[in-house]
Amino acid sequence: MAVEIARWESLLADDEVVYRGLEPLRDPSSEPLPDGLEPGLASSLVANGISGLFAHQAEAWEAAHRGENVVVTTGTASGKSLAFNLPVLDAIAREPKTRALYLYPTKALAQDQARALTELRVKGVRPAIYDGDTPPERRWQIRKWSNLILTNPDMLHVGVLPHHDRWGDVLHNLRYVVVDEAHVYRGVFGSHVGNVLRRLRRLARIYDADPQFLLASATIANAGELAGALIGEPATVVEHDTSPRAEREVVIWNPPLVDPELGQRASPLGEAARLLSQLASQGFRTICFTKSRKAAELVHRFASQRVEIATAARLAPYRAGYTPEQRREIERRLVEGDLLGVTATDALELGIDIGLLDCAISVGFPGTVASLRQQWGRAGRRGRGLAVLIASEDALDQFFAREPDALLSRRVEAAILDHANPRILDPHVLAAAFEAPLDRSDEGTLGPEALERAAALPELEETPAGYVWRGRDYPAARISLRSGDTDSFTVVDATSGALLGLVERDRAYSTVHEGAVYLHLGEQYVVEALDLETRVALVAPASVDWYTQVKKDTETAIEEVERSESRLGLELDFGRVVVSEQVVAYARKAVRDGSTIDVVPMLMPETTFETEAVWFCPEPRHLEELERMPVLLGTLHAAEHALIALLPLRAMCDRWDIGGLSTNVHFQTGRPTIFVYDGHAGGVGITSRGFDGFEGWVEDTARLLARCPCTSGCPSCVQSPKCGNLNEPLDKAGARTLLERMLRA
Repeated sequence: MAVEIARWESLLADDEVVYRGLEPLRDPSSEPLPDGLEPGLASSLVANGISGLFAHQAEAWEAAHRGENVVVTTGTASGKSLAFNLPVLDAIAREPKTRALYLYPTKALAQDQARALTELRVKGVRPAIYDGDTPPERRWQIRKWSNLILTNPDMLHVGVLPHHDRWGDVLHNLRYVVVDEAHVYRGVFGSHVGNVLRRLRRLARIYDADPQFLLASATIANAGELAGALIGEPATVVEHDTSPRAEREVVIWNPPLVDPELGQRASPLGEAARLLSQLASQGFRTICFTKSRKAAELVHRFASQRVEIATAARLAPYRAGYTPEQRREIERRLVEGDLLGVTATDALELGIDIGLLDCAISVGFPGTVASLRQQWGRAGRRGRGLAVLIASEDALDQFFAREPDALLSRRVEAAILDHANPRILDPHVLAAAFEAPLDRSDEGTLGPEALERAAALPELEETPAGYVWRGRDYPAARISLRSGDTDSFTVVDATSGALLGLVERDRAYSTVHEGAVYLHLGEQYVVEALDLETRVALVAPASVDWYTQVKKDTETAIEEVERSESRLGLELDFGRVVVSEQVVAYARKAVRDGSTIDVVPMLMPETTFETEAVWFCPEPRHLEELERMPVLLGTLHAAEHALIALLPLRAMCDRWDIGGLSTNVHFQTGRPTIFVYDGHAGGVGITSRGFDGFEGWVEDTARLLARCPCTSGCPSCVQSPKCGNLNEPLDKAGARTLLERMLRA
């Protein structure tokens, strides 16, 4: 072990290492297999080398045995899969007619679990995957004979629930529903999935079943609250991780400054490639996580160029787009130790089994502490591990680089969703009415809000049997679970006709206008045309050294103040606002330094949406000597940007989920005002977290501004990549003064 440490030591002696710490080894706490386990299942487990349980797995078994819903929220490689598999396999082994439904956010995870279940060889268990790739001739067979069906929320939403008459036997015998990687279901996506699971519970009851829900999640702050929000019922929380953990060294690495005045740093991709090549050359099995497919390919290419040919042959990128066979080959080489280095997108942080690794590198903060911990959990499975965060120039990354304790001592975030947001709930009410007439008896599963909305929706008709769907189509088909807007724009590759993605109408005018650079899986495209009538954006592949940023006119109108408190010497408000935005131009900016190449005028339709916001009006004493223009506007604007950059510390979101407005005189308050609002129509609870933790939020933001070495503002503090005013005007010093005065109050 001392030799390994010495080999690391030489790599971590650079000035770029701003933090080094040690996470101690943890011994396991184990228990024998439960006495009541079905004998055949117990024999299969022992034959596969499983002769006991970790204490938290036994705790989950006991809760499930009592008939409770359960959510297991423990670390990476802690055996969550066995915790939820055990009660399911026991039930099926005793009665093969029992059915279970497993939900996964990705097809790869479902395939991994199906393979693991098949390898257990439990008598009577017949697992099968049912998703968009399942051939039609196989689907009826799976419905008939499989008693453990693995699928995803999207397929459940459009392929199962609207056609429940074909699934009658499955629903009637449905005993368990497993929801793995539950922390993924947050924000708009989680709010949709919460409604899908309520619709599933409702239909199960119609078929005389009342399934238990078993959820597994990365470590998050509110696992019980999240489980309840997703399924509409309470769940027992199992959160004390009793699995073993190797000793792990944690390193935060900040690329060197190349222009201190502008705050510009060396490329984090280049730094990652350098570290990956050095670790691989010394025989350490390493995984490097990046935020895009292109970044993963670049790190792989740069690293391969730095090492000998024999070592380069043992490096590989791992990304979406590979065939299952290619993916399995990479996984096999990783597990067997043939591969020394893999660069991967964040998707691989989920629970795919890739074996025992020595080192994990995260290029840029992945957005949540929960995700970072999952990535780092890959390191040290054979012994002492090394976990590295290479900071990007993003404000949140730089905050952590200067305040490591703010990252390492911080509790993981809360996952937030709001299934009752009318913008999200309404189409699910229509879908539920299509599936079966809605009446008061459905309040127990769908919630009282669903019945209130049913009475207000013109597409439904009230009959003696309840509210019924009046249309002829499938309302579920109108809903994209990944979007809060049913009026989405389709992005199409004009060269191949391939569908690249969907963009909500409210965001389409900012992201897929003519001339925009559109990124898909890390690849560049330029928008050639945007058809507002057909809602189609035609794009063409491109390789350019500039990006686009829109200029918008934004107005925020206060609709209702829901909470108002005196905080930090001023009145802090939370409530509902109406945001109106209109894109009036876009700028082309150089990737190299962010400088503006040109500004192209254009006029897009105005969009308006209601959402949640937190806002405040600084008092005159906070703005003393900052009252004159343009200092006042620059001060408010810079403070707004910095607050938005650090709000993700308090909610599982990123800055693209948040909007803001600052003005020297707001037409309703009559005073200088800063708004921070939820970027999703209706809101999903993001700014509510900011209101609750306002003091800490402001304190973190003031520290960010105080510690940033730039002179007048940079992307690491007050400049925003999505500013509707093209980052003008911004006064970093004024913003720091304002926030520090608020804290002194």
